[in-house]
Order: sequence, then C-alpha cells, then structure tokens
Amino acid sequence: MSALYPLVFKTIFKDKIWGGNKIKTVLGKEFSPLPNCGETWEISGVEGDISEVVNGPFHGQNLKSLVQEFKSELVGEKVYEQFGDEFPLLIKFIDANQDLSIQVHPNDELARSRHNSFGKTEMWYAVQADPGASLISGFNQEVDQETYVEHFKKGKLTDILNQEEVNDGDVFFLPAGRVHTIGKGLLIAEIQQTSDITYRIYDFDRVDAQGNKRELHVEEALDAIDYGYYDDYKTQYSDKKDSRVQLVKSPYFTTNKLNLTKPFEVSLTSLDSFKIYMVLDGEVTLRALGNNSSLKKGQVVLIPACIKQYTLETSTDTTLLESYIE
Repeated sequence: MSALYPLVFKTIFKDKIWGGNKIKTVLGKEFSPLPNCGETWEISGVEGDISEVVNGPFHGQNLKSLVQEFKSELVGEKVYEQFGDEFPLLIKFIDANQDLSIQVHPNDELARSRHNSFGKTEMWYAVQADPGASLISGFNQEVDQETYVEHFKKGKLTDILNQEEVNDGDVFFLPAGRVHTIGKGLLIAEIQQTSDITYRIYDFDRVDAQGNKRELHVEEALDAIDYGYYDDYKTQYSDKKDSRVQLVKSPYFTTNKLNLTKPFEVSLTSLDSFKIYMVLDGEVTLRALGNNSSLKKGQVVLIPACIKQYTLETSTDTTLLESYIE
C-alpha cells in the first residue's frame, strides 16, 4: 500500500503591476505583506517556485522531491514516461485589476529550441467577472504576419484582435500560439502546461513604481503566433448538476466541471494520471483511503494516480474543476 494521500500545497503569491485584491476578497486568501496579488500558484513544478506540501506526513516536502520518490505512483505511468521528474501542469488563480499585457506563448517545439522548456497551452475559467469585463483571444479576421506587423507598427493591433465579453463561468481554451490577454475585472482559474515563458507584445506603455516599462518581446513573438482565424474562441458547454461536464480535452490536459449538491463517488480505475481539484465555490470534504480533507473555496488538492476511488462529499452547492492527463 502506497504512503501517498491527497496533497494540499502552500499557495505561492505573486504581486503584479496589474494585480488587485480579489484573491483575498473573493477567494479568502491572505497575501499580506504584498501590496496586491495578481496570481497565486497553487500547484507548481516551475524551477524556483516548486510547491511545498502543507498537510499530512509529507508536510514541508516539495512536489519535485515527491515525484522523484514516488514516480508513476504519484503522476501515472504514461505521465512519468513522458515528463520524468517534471510535474506537467501549473495551476493558478489570476486577478486582473487592470488589463494584462497582450502576449503569446510558444509551442513545445519553439520553446524547446529557444528555452529548453515546454510550450504553454492553457485554459481559463472565469470564477468572477465584473460587469462589462472582457478579454482578448485570437484574431477577429484572417491575417498573415505582414498584416499583423503593419497593424502593430501603426499602433492599431487591437483592431484585428478578437475581444470577448466575459461572464461568470465562461471558459476559454488557448493553444500555444494564440495572442491573448485577460482584461481588467476578471478573476480566472488557469490550468496550463508547466512553463513560465511569455512573449509580451504590448503593455499599454505602463511603467512600474520606478518608472520603468516592462520588457517586450516583439520579434520573438512573430514566429510563435498562430495567425489563423477561428469561430470558436469561447468554449460552449451546458451545466449539469452532480455529474461531470467536460470543458477541455487536449493532449496537455483534460478539464471537467463538477456542480455538486450531494456526495459524488469517483471511480477512475482506468485513468493513468494524477487528478487535481480546484474548489471554485462552496466547500467539499474529500474522503480517500480513510483520509479526510476539507477544502473550501479557493483551495486546490492533488490526488495521486495510485488513488483510484474516493468520495467528494458536500451538502451545499459546490463547484469544482477536475483536471488530469489522458
């Protein structure tokens, strides 16, 4: 019998030039002494920001050391074969008090050749959206690199970008290469590949407290951008109580939504992967191997691959995101 159990990690708080207070006011996470909090990293294997366990016997151990020790028991055989000791997903909450920069992430091939890193495909779930909040995802017409550069040089880049109004519960899948930005007034749950590589295209001429503008990566972005036009930037789905609703299925991760009003038995005997739950609303008790973990809004748990059966118990309306690799 494995010594592994459901793991909860210490939140890593990141202050950002565009960050706000919703991490505290909506999710109940105290980030002082930071002046604001733009992002929390809930589960991270990124070098320099590796998550540390805060519950149970492995308290104080970091995620990388646990993957090294337990290998496929923790992440799954196929996942371990593909990623080795690198944990493949980065789980975040993002609070945009101002617009983020317009940016793009490289795909696996480009990221490997330039940065010896994975690329960055990601998804966003809008936990809370202020009235009128919007974001940018992709282009609003067919463009090529020449058209893109022309608009960029004239300061008219936003004319060709696709802007979407956002409501609570909206979902966007962003493959590597898609130009995007999160607009002000959005609190987002983000699931992404383990990568911290961002090419910043335009930052609205912002300056930091010292009067410095942030670095742009205009040239690097040109080869990374997918110039295609798509008609399905927003993910369509229908909520259903007490069952799994698939939001995203990709080679990088699968994410489902669970709206629970009563105990939910999980049996994933054929799934060869870890499972991650993000609590977006309400609270849940996770019962696994005689181990009970109570989780409230804003908390995240990692269930090792070797744990195939467990119960998510709730007596209130509870919303969870469930992610794994198929």
